[in-house]
Amino acid sequence: MSSKPPRPSAAAAAVPGELQRQIGVPDAVVIGLGSMIGAGIFASLAPAARAAGSGLLLGLALAAVVAYCNATSSARLAALYPASGGTYVYGRERLGAFWGYLAGWAFVVGKTASCAAMALTVGSYVWPGQAHAIAVGAVVALTAVNYAGIQKSVLLTRGIVAVVLAVLATVATVSLTSGGVDAARLEIGADATVAGVLQAAGLLFFAFAGYARIATLGEEARDPARTIPRAIPIALGIALVVYALVAVSVLLVLGPGPLASAGVPLADAARAAEADWLVPVVRVGAAVAALGSLLALILGVSRTTLAMARDHHLPYALAAVHPRFKVPHRAELLVGAVVAVAAATTDVRGAIGFSSFGVLAYYAIANASAWTLTPAEGRPARIIPITGLAGCLVLAFALPLPSVLTGAAVLLIGAAAYGIRHAVSR
Repeated sequence: MSSKPPRPSAAAAAVPGELQRQIGVPDAVVIGLGSMIGAGIFASLAPAARAAGSGLLLGLALAAVVAYCNATSSARLAALYPASGGTYVYGRERLGAFWGYLAGWAFVVGKTASCAAMALTVGSYVWPGQAHAIAVGAVVALTAVNYAGIQKSVLLTRGIVAVVLAVLATVATVSLTSGGVDAARLEIGADATVAGVLQAAGLLFFAFAGYARIATLGEEARDPARTIPRAIPIALGIALVVYALVAVSVLLVLGPGPLASAGVPLADAARAAEADWLVPVVRVGAAVAALGSLLALILGVSRTTLAMARDHHLPYALAAVHPRFKVPHRAELLVGAVVAVAAATTDVRGAIGFSSFGVLAYYAIANASAWTLTPAEGRPARIIPITGLAGCLVLAFALPLPSVLTGAAVLLIGAAAYGIRHAVSR
């Protein structure tokens, strides 16, 4: 008995369409960076410092190792299955329809929370007193940009990434050359526990997950078997260097304690370095970075929604592709509406933890899928998917308990919905 969903009828075949292959390696790298940079530096450093204390850099290194394994597994699978949907497609093809569905469900729900976190980050930097209203406005504006076509999104993301990298380079340079630098602040003390480091790694993983956006755009990449496997490690490598440089520079001038309690860590680092002129620049850079992350996140979630709709796991009408702009316009509008509601009603910290749990579950399925590859299909060294799978599971359950309980409940709801739908259709 097959568990695959029924294919659309001839009458319904007119609803979906093909996306255009317009993205090369440079643009794919930019999309990945646009998603990662904003999330990592401006949203998750302080919560990770609260968890790990002086072990923050250990948490960052652990998150980087898990991210590398996930990126390698995802790149090999993307070369074999160059379609929209990312791990939703890989899990379906390698492990079965249920596991593909569960990966897609985890990604859509988890990354919707990420979208809300990034929108609220924009609001908190632009106008703290009206953070929710600014967040909703940002979601509406970026949904409109994505609706106008992938090239418009790529063009805006290029500008955003250039601005953010310039701001981060300035912060790191000013911090490292200031008189407030104290190397003793990098020492690992008794406050760094194994549980704290693992929890910090889980929170910081939220910052590395942006390369998934590259894989979810497989149907829009030129020569995807070459473009995606090259773009993913390049984007991840650049992000890791930036994260490490900024985290070290901020720790050197603030230390773990002040960083953990910082509301705007990079602005506080600028003040500690006696560069008050840099504070408004940091605020602008943070808002722009979060906008870039939000733009790329909406792209990724809408493409996975498209793939799931094509297989009838979501309403089939969401599989429609705009005849002029060649984007999944109905999926993008729905995602934008849901994110706007979430941004109006949630808080940043809760959204980050919940998102991390869902995304770690998503990558656990990616690594399990990569394990099934044969050497002829480009299977990575066995240690990579094993480490990635184990790392994802450990980090997921090391997250704060409310995030674990909420994330597990959402996955169970998704699994129950799949089971009910499968029983009814059978």
